[in-house]
Amino acid sequence: MARAHVNDLVVVLPGIMGSRLADADGKPVWDLSGGALWRGLRTFGGSVNRLRLPKDIGDGHPGDGVEPVGLMRDVHAIPGIWRPVDGYTELLGWLERSFTLARGENLLPFPYDWRLSCRYNAERLKGAVTRELERWRASAPDRRDARVVFVCHSMGGLIARHYVERLGGHETARRVITLGTPHRGSLDGLVHLVNGLHKGWGRLGVDLSAFARSLPSLHQLAPDYACVKGPGGLAYARDLPGLPGVDQALLADAAKFHEALRAAAPAAELHAVTGIRQPTLTTTEITGDGLTPLWLIGDSDERGDGTVPRLAARPANTDATGYAVPEAHTPCEQHGSLQNNKGVRDALSGLLGHERPFHRGEEDGDVPLCVLAPSLPAPGDPYEVEVTIPPEVRDHDALHLTAELRPADGSPALSRTVIPQGEGRYTATFPDPEPGAYRLAVRVTARAETTVTALTVVGGAGE
Repeated sequence: MARAHVNDLVVVLPGIMGSRLADADGKPVWDLSGGALWRGLRTFGGSVNRLRLPKDIGDGHPGDGVEPVGLMRDVHAIPGIWRPVDGYTELLGWLERSFTLARGENLLPFPYDWRLSCRYNAERLKGAVTRELERWRASAPDRRDARVVFVCHSMGGLIARHYVERLGGHETARRVITLGTPHRGSLDGLVHLVNGLHKGWGRLGVDLSAFARSLPSLHQLAPDYACVKGPGGLAYARDLPGLPGVDQALLADAAKFHEALRAAAPAAELHAVTGIRQPTLTTTEITGDGLTPLWLIGDSDERGDGTVPRLAARPANTDATGYAVPEAHTPCEQHGSLQNNKGVRDALSGLLGHERPFHRGEEDGDVPLCVLAPSLPAPGDPYEVEVTIPPEVRDHDALHLTAELRPADGSPALSRTVIPQGEGRYTATFPDPEPGAYRLAVRVTARAETTVTALTVVGGAGE
């Protein structure tokens, strides 16, 4: 099949943890994914000590010689920082197979040091785009009017937006496409800062909490909406001094970062692809010396992609400009797998072809699956899957569902029929998985287009 023509420069930005990092000698300090993930995490302590940032780093670089060297290839996670995320190899390959895009020509993967401030990385993005767009435009006469299209997963969307909306990138940007970007933050970012890695997950040989709490980037992923439940209703985390584990200065600076984006006038087309219907922690309350996350906001369960609540997955400018971004596509998919979802790629095809995005709605027969599965189970924890289907779906309590748990190291997958429990609720239980990374695919049997993919990293022997 002929590849669709794209004359623009397409820049792909991964999410937090999605870039491989190396030291000044080229030795990897963060490059753990797939089947090697758990084995590598067990000896990750030395790298963590080197990766931890000094206090008051602000928007600077620590001068430690660490540099980004590429995008993560497979399932990756650092427990206590973010949930597992799939790699970007398949996305880049699909872009090259489907369009006239090629790495080294007009497809630019942009790895970045995800420890650092989004502002710092936006400045680096500006330099790379300026250089590469000039090269691409000069390579042929019909490319002189080429512009830039950004395809951004998760935190990558915040970096691209800061470049486009605050650093002049709108002059050459055609559009910014965000996949699960926490435009208004994610409760996960705040909970990981406060609670750290839950005890019993596995012996990592180092406390990752101090490393996580040194990162400006993780603070910039904390919610930019009122999310902490108290006697007077919901409050902003930034207005609650003394939250354990949070660097209050970094949290205040993160609020300024989001405020600057809200104050920016619309500078380029922005298309927000938003995962929906997945159980998503949205608010929290202070209990003891930590936070207890909650599914509801008020009395509503708005859900989202399992990591980013739907209310936070679209930017909204409140500075009297009326800037609100519609959702370009809303797949039933989880955060770490959005970049590899078929429906998302259908939408990307339209956006890269400068056409109306391809939408698959209920009229096309989709069955919206809501999947709850453990993302970081401790060794010995039961691996239980719960699926719910809304009552408006025909035969919602009598469908045949299949769940497949596939190890990232290529070992044989396990399959289970997901058993109906009545009222649209289904369950399945797998034997306790061995330590490692896994992809769980849940679908209506024989209907691949309904698939929801959840990612899991299982720890080893606990402390």
